[in-house]
Amino acid sequence: MKNIAVVEDENSAAELLISYITKYSKATGQEFNVERFKSGTEFLAAYKSVYAVVFMDIQMPGLNGMDTATELRKLDKTVSLIFITNLIQFAQKGYEVDAVSFLVKPVSYYDFSLKFEKALSIYVMNEGRDIAVKYQAGMCRISTDKLMYVEIINHRLYYHLVDDVIEVTGVLSQVEKELGAYGFLRCNKCFLVNPKFVVGVNGSDVTVGNSVLQISRPRRASFMTELANWYAGTGDKR
Repeated sequence: MKNIAVVEDENSAAELLISYITKYSKATGQEFNVERFKSGTEFLAAYKSVYAVVFMDIQMPGLNGMDTATELRKLDKTVSLIFITNLIQFAQKGYEVDAVSFLVKPVSYYDFSLKFEKALSIYVMNEGRDIAVKYQAGMCRISTDKLMYVEIINHRLYYHLVDDVIEVTGVLSQVEKELGAYGFLRCNKCFLVNPKFVVGVNGSDVTVGNSVLQISRPRRASFMTELANWYAGTGDKR
């Protein structure tokens, strides 16, 4: 059963979405647990990283949907987000918070079903590749598919994502145990790299995305072997 959140202040609009989810459930045989929140503030205060899809109304009193989504992404980088709006011009801004799609009011079931299916597919594709990163203010769920490398500086861990950097306190050796199952490789005592983002290796340097990291001399042979195994398909890619 997948958890779905509906963040909508208008009762009629919320009820319509929930009826569409029920209809989709009956049509596909999938089961959903739906929770409705009447404001962005209420949603964030109760948020847990358990949702597959969040439907978010943009125009709400108090904290609007865009600002709510910005705060949501600080807690959860992976949940599929669909905006509900009267104004399509908000679409461009939605990409800044990695929204899957938009539904324009009045929402038709046909449009809903297409975009809900897409959002669920993205969630299923990422399911099992998420990790929870704990920091002083709480916890953030991130996808290892968007994590380029992890760096440690003076007992501070930096998770370098495609679109963000998360800073926490921790020990790299503990992170290595967790991320090793996802194919991450240690190139020196300061870095764990995601081989899918390795652009190339030149001497003692490995380019990960746009960053050039150093491969230590003691680790070079094992790193190159592990990287070659990963590219050959024998490494653990999950």
